[in-house]
Amino acid sequence: MPARGFDEDALKKHVEAGKIAARVRDEAVSRIRPGARLLDICEWVERRIVELGGRPAFPCNISVNDVAAHYTPPPGDESLVPEGSIVKLDVGVHVDGYIADTAVTVSFNPDYDALLEAAREALEAALSVVRPGAKFREVGRVVEETISRHGFKPIKNLSGHSLGRYLIHAGESIPNTREPLRFGTFKPGHAYAIEPFATNGAGYVKDARDAFIYAVVKMRAKGLRSFEARLLREAYSRFRTLPFAARWLLDLGSADAVIGGLGGLVRRRVVHAYPVLVEAAGGLVSQFEHTVFVTDDDVVVTTSSTKL
Repeated sequence: MPARGFDEDALKKHVEAGKIAARVRDEAVSRIRPGARLLDICEWVERRIVELGGRPAFPCNISVNDVAAHYTPPPGDESLVPEGSIVKLDVGVHVDGYIADTAVTVSFNPDYDALLEAAREALEAALSVVRPGAKFREVGRVVEETISRHGFKPIKNLSGHSLGRYLIHAGESIPNTREPLRFGTFKPGHAYAIEPFATNGAGYVKDARDAFIYAVVKMRAKGLRSFEARLLREAYSRFRTLPFAARWLLDLGSADAVIGGLGGLVRRRVVHAYPVLVEAAGGLVSQFEHTVFVTDDDVVVTTSSTKL
């Protein structure tokens, strides 16, 4: 029997993570409704992941209207799902560090149905061209063609990405627009998140001022205060290199103390903060996402369900 180009145990754990992520994503949709508190939705998602045997691979992202990504409720957030809004829910699960990343968009205004359909169809088109050895640029081509055909724009500076063990972004990007000089290919034994974003705005995102998601990037820095050093040790011990939220560390101190301590670690460049990303022209944004694992001769969509 020829040797496989991938680790069977890794595939098994990717599939397990994907099943949990898909179930939680699908169950969470009914909890996203006007008047629901964003914090309640995200905390339910994160608890449900653990109940099903996984761990959050990153804080639950819930992004409303022109917010495209990287919004997770800070401690005490009272924000609600607005009437007539469009809401993206991005869920990450890991099993022993092997990650599944998936997203869905929910709309409470029928005028936005076409925008949702553009991103949903773009994901289906992207998955149809993913196979061992396929070029990343083929995904970008079909995503842009599909979204443009619906009269919208893909967000060009948001992309899919390779997934590593305990690494949500493992160094390779899968474009959502035509990029003829993108030379990467889908390799057996690797997992990738495919995530088209569609907008009626400018077609790119910019950083907002706020950042509520963090990740440890170094374990040492000079001049750390005692509480900062403790935060750093605990964050790495609990989350390693995966993103985390300040609200996950409130057992170490008050919200003000934790947020202030993380701010100090960010300034010393031992912790990275992910700014909230908003559509540059204030356009509405839709997103759908699946994770795939590439085998020697096939592709496993680990987060699939009949509901997406």
